[in-house]
Amino acid sequence: MILQKSDMNKNALKFIKSCMHQHKVFWTYHVNMRLKERLLSREQIMDSVDSFEIIEEYALDKYLPSYLIYAKCGDEVLHIQIAIDKENDNIRIITSYIPFRDKLENDSKTRRPS
Repeated sequence: MILQKSDMNKNALKFIKSCMHQHKVFWTYHVNMRLKERLLSREQIMDSVDSFEIIEEYALDKYLPSYLIYAKCGDEVLHIQIAIDKENDNIRIITSYIPFRDKLENDSKTRRPS
């Protein structure tokens, strides 16, 4: 059976959420630095897991396939880049930020044309 892109994203999202709930998460040095700079917390990311949606896929990313995730924590919209390591049954949080509204459509998920 050939998986369609949407099916692959559903499987990736299910894997990401499962790893988050099971605390199979590695926090990269990069994300730790960025969270501090951006006044965000790990708790905000962990608390938003049920709202995760994949909005971009980077299947050929440098080390592992990664995904840009849309999330909501309270009234705040977050974007989180997460790499998945299915072989070792974990994920890596690469970065997170509050997206700039002027760079996105009103849905906070779709990039505006440059």
